[in-house]
Amino acid sequence: MMVRIAAKHLTLIKRYKNQEKMKKVFFIAMMALGVISSRAQFSKASLQATGLTCAMCSNAINKALLRVPFVESVKSDIKNSAFNIVFKQGQEVEIDALRKAVEDAGFSVGNLKMTGNFQDLKIENDKHVEIGKEVFHFLNVSEQVLNGEQTIMVVDKNFLTAKQFKKFSSATKMTCVRTGKAAACCIKDGIAADARVYHVTI
Repeated sequence: MMVRIAAKHLTLIKRYKNQEKMKKVFFIAMMALGVISSRAQFSKASLQATGLTCAMCSNAINKALLRVPFVESVKSDIKNSAFNIVFKQGQEVEIDALRKAVEDAGFSVGNLKMTGNFQDLKIENDKHVEIGKEVFHFLNVSEQVLNGEQTIMVVDKNFLTAKQFKKFSSATKMTCVRTGKAAACCIKDGIAADARVYHVTI
């Protein structure tokens, strides 16, 4: 009887120790993921719209942008058809949602620059990198490590003029630049098929 109790006791102790080890491993893994996901956080953007003819046009875009869930505030520069956008802290930023807001108001995006805080983010020309939950493909850049506040420009179709898009899209032979979706060129880097890929430069 005593032997059985002692054996049960030893089994419980081993189980407890294994659970404690698992907790430590899980904690370390979560800390590592936290560091990876915090390598970059977009805080603001500068958006220039096209097709505006009056102050009412600017007001319509301003209201549309303020309805985007992660947008904290918008300041309009009517003279330059520009909008300075501040994002809510700690929220995921969906770049396409900004374009959609402008287009839903009846206008187009002529230029979009995103500013964020980066931590040891290595970038290379014509290479993919994950920032938060999004995939970015850098064009016309030199190999470098981004730290501190940096601004990147979105060069996808519908984020700049047709002439500018032609210039940037000719900088790569990868097909994802034409669609903004992961193609064979991206899948080999471990990116899911048809995942959204933002093309950017500095």
